[in-house]
Amino acid sequence: MDNVLQTVLAQYANSPTLIQLVQNMNGYIDPSADIDAFYDNVWNIQTAVGRGLDIWGKIVGLEHGRLLKIPSAEINLGFNEAGTASATTFNSGVFYAGQPITQNYYLSDDAFRTLILVKAAANISDGSIPSYNRLLQSLFAGRGRCYVNDLGNMQMRYTFEFYLQPFELAIITQSGALPRPTGVLVTVLEEPQNSTFGFSEAGVGSAAPFGQGTFYSEV
Repeated sequence: MDNVLQTVLAQYANSPTLIQLVQNMNGYIDPSADIDAFYDNVWNIQTAVGRGLDIWGKIVGLEHGRLLKIPSAEINLGFNEAGTASATTFNSGVFYAGQPITQNYYLSDDAFRTLILVKAAANISDGSIPSYNRLLQSLFAGRGRCYVNDLGNMQMRYTFEFYLQPFELAIITQSGALPRPTGVLVTVLEEPQNSTFGFSEAGVGSAAPFGQGTFYSEV
């Protein structure tokens, strides 16, 4: 450290023993060798990795850090007419035990960095829908349109015009990063464009003909 003696309190400035200890310690430990690495790996949120991001997670208030609990993709036993997307036939799948199955998911550095930035923005959000929309656009940049709907009657909805990955849905519903007004019911809608069942006159930009897409269920 340059000018290390300036860090010594005036009452100890004339202590030969203490001054010698400070000077020796300054010679043994030179922080200049690692200051750039500290800045890149910890201090700068845009380049921080590993433990540096874990520290930032605690600073912005992410209680569980990069750990998220997401619904399991395990398929339960069912009947053939239910379709392969929701159930399986006999001799495959498992019996539903009545309890939701979850699994732990640890966000990668890039995903966790995005979550930290969104949580930091949420901490200073003014609670308006435009500010919520900016948060969504930051979190899912380049994925498609996403926005907040005010449904009235103390209800709001996050709408995504694209499919979410399981961990992304967990970020929205379980991480606590996205703000939610007190007493307001929040739901999530995934409505990918060009994949919702409809009629030909609606145009290919909003619906698909028979044999394509799925029924719109608003869930």
